[in-house]
Amino acid sequence: MQMLSCTRRWQAAKHGLCQLRIALIHQHANTIPKKDMSGPMATAYDPQQVEAGWYDWWESRGFFQPAQITNPKTPTFSMVLPPPNITGALHLGHALTCTIQDTLARWRRMHGDRVVWVPGLDHAGIATQAVVERHLAKTQGVTRQDLGREKFVDAVLDWHGQYGGCINQQMRRLGASLDWSKECFTLDETRSKAVMEAFIRLYESGLIYRDMRLVNWCPHLNTTISDLEVELKQFAGSSHLKLPSGVTVEVGVLHTFAYEVDRCSTEVNLPTHVEVSTTRLETMLGDVAVAVHPDDARYKALHGRYVKHPFTGKNIPIVLDSLLVDPELGTGAVKVTPAHDINDLECARRHGLQIINLFTNEGKLNHTAPEKFRFKDRFTVRAELIRLLTELGLYRGKVDHPMALATCSRSGDILEPLLKPQWFVRCKPLAETATALVRTGSLSILPEEHVDAWFNWLDNIQDWCISRQLWWGHRIPAYKVSFQSSTDDSSSSSS
Repeated sequence: MQMLSCTRRWQAAKHGLCQLRIALIHQHANTIPKKDMSGPMATAYDPQQVEAGWYDWWESRGFFQPAQITNPKTPTFSMVLPPPNITGALHLGHALTCTIQDTLARWRRMHGDRVVWVPGLDHAGIATQAVVERHLAKTQGVTRQDLGREKFVDAVLDWHGQYGGCINQQMRRLGASLDWSKECFTLDETRSKAVMEAFIRLYESGLIYRDMRLVNWCPHLNTTISDLEVELKQFAGSSHLKLPSGVTVEVGVLHTFAYEVDRCSTEVNLPTHVEVSTTRLETMLGDVAVAVHPDDARYKALHGRYVKHPFTGKNIPIVLDSLLVDPELGTGAVKVTPAHDINDLECARRHGLQIINLFTNEGKLNHTAPEKFRFKDRFTVRAELIRLLTELGLYRGKVDHPMALATCSRSGDILEPLLKPQWFVRCKPLAETATALVRTGSLSILPEEHVDAWFNWLDNIQDWCISRQLWWGHRIPAYKVSFQSSTDDSSSSSS
């Protein structure tokens, strides 16, 4: 209900402004003269002088509205302007797209077609929320949590009012022949109802489902992001990266430390330690096993044995896994942290290992970590572990390590793979339809050199995570109903 309230507030504001402009245009329709071209031609081209006056006259005459054509046999040519995000002003890419579409629209009008070109704006949930949060922090020194959800949404609506009008005026300056009476917003009531209807239909057809999976989690924005919003930053070796929190962390290094083998003092022929390496040292607090290759002779004597975790005090098993471990890489032993790595998660499921979710949504260590590390930032814990492991004689050092680091394209924060129940779109059936159309010749891709890219992407497509933990945007229409216990003294039930 909160989001419907938000869309209705926006709808009322937008409708009022739109109707005011239309009313003013209609009121002065007969008083806005056609531009006077009778004077002498200027000696130099002046864009402002040439363009001035035309758009208001075009709009006042209703040239962009198809309703003036009444012949039912007139062909219709319709298209939607790809809605610009409300996060700011237009850029050159918008201008190019708009110009191409305007050319098509005007060309079809010259053919006598009934042209409908629909304008609109995109609420751009995660991008807008991130921009407005930065704006609030800079101008007012507050967070969205300080404001609360209702006031934060009001702040975003104010932002939309400021930049939405700016974007539309830029469109007019470009001369775009859009039918402004049909202006849309991706968060208005009509579009919100359409999103809800689409979700329900896709869910009922089995194309939308909820599952516990590893997702790309941005601790700074406190939300899941899609694979398309992941930015891989390349590092050749040790580098320092400044995070949106202002903290600078070292990346591009591989840490090696040792687990002590659990053995009796009489077992003198057993190795005393197993060394493992990681770029994310803090995740060792969620390790539940060490994996080795079953054919690696170095670890034959350790099959079925355990190592001691230096901070939890638990013994964790040494498991044999030929899928996870390449004996030619590193030490040939791999730490297993199932809740924060997809390969480790698959290994844990093969061996029935415990899965420990180590982090809070803010990127801090949660209650599952040893007490001394709880509720500390992940990178603070990383530095502490280096010190503590060194004191225990278990830290073997760090080396430069070329890597592609997954960061959030919206905030710049380092992403954390988290195991969460989220909503997904089942993409494989949709992709199979799209590839079949091209293979049978029903759909052509031009230029043809892009056909391979089409098949490569769709044949390997993964299910799409559509969950977002945002305050600004569409809310998934799925609810959990809970019934009040008969022993509860409260007079009202929750739903």
